[in-house]
Amino acid sequence: MLRRNVLQIALAPLVWGCLVVGLARPRYVEPPIVKTESARDLMLAVDLSGSMDIRDMFDDEGERESRMSATIAVIDAFIDRREGDRIGMVVFGTEAFVQTPFTTDYDLVRAQLAQLEPGMAGPQTVIGDGIGLSVRAFEASEAEDKVLVLLTDGADTGSKVPPEKAADIAASAGITIHAIAMGDPNATGSAELDLETTEAIARATGGSSFLAENRDALEEVYRQIDALTPEELETTSYRPTRPLHQWPLGIALIALLGYHFVMALGAGTRRVRARA
Repeated sequence: MLRRNVLQIALAPLVWGCLVVGLARPRYVEPPIVKTESARDLMLAVDLSGSMDIRDMFDDEGERESRMSATIAVIDAFIDRREGDRIGMVVFGTEAFVQTPFTTDYDLVRAQLAQLEPGMAGPQTVIGDGIGLSVRAFEASEAEDKVLVLLTDGADTGSKVPPEKAADIAASAGITIHAIAMGDPNATGSAELDLETTEAIARATGGSSFLAENRDALEEVYRQIDALTPEELETTSYRPTRPLHQWPLGIALIALLGYHFVMALGAGTRRVRARA
């Protein structure tokens, strides 16, 4: 009896204290986790008309290359300089297609970019439809900054939506268009540039228009676009927590089990002695 009373007096504060602490549901607050996300979605709209096969560009070694090859190399370097942006790609020729939906997987974008070939979307140049499809791709975007980089080496040849009208729709959707006209401004025929239209497209959306007559100029244009669209990141922070109530409740349970075990062991010992 004395042993029981001593154990009860010793264990009662411990058990009740653990129960009170456990029911209070304590939590351990871990160090903050910082999550950084881009505030921008960036769409690349690339002309794949037949004239992109014209070999009037020169690579870093001075070798002649097609407009398409120069475009792929320059855009690849441009993607490499981005950080955090979601990037997508629309291509257009006679028809417009989404080549790559918005993603932060830049390796995927580069892989899709490397597969582009002149004429694979048809020989014509539907600039307005390319813009229109890009606008639809932005519909699900929640980014604060929406940018479309449009590259073409010709004039519009039969879009369902005229380029200027498509640009007005883009502007109403909060999309900024930077328009690049690529090639010889004095060219005629299928390679003729429509600088007035590309300038009007950019102006309608608050963007900038550029003329790139060679690969060096094209690289400089994309560097200027880098400066126009600096890194915009949103940082959120939260502190994860871990519940700790199981520990005091577990201690209380072990103490109670230990108490009953000791009491049962003592009772068994007394019965053995009584029989003896």
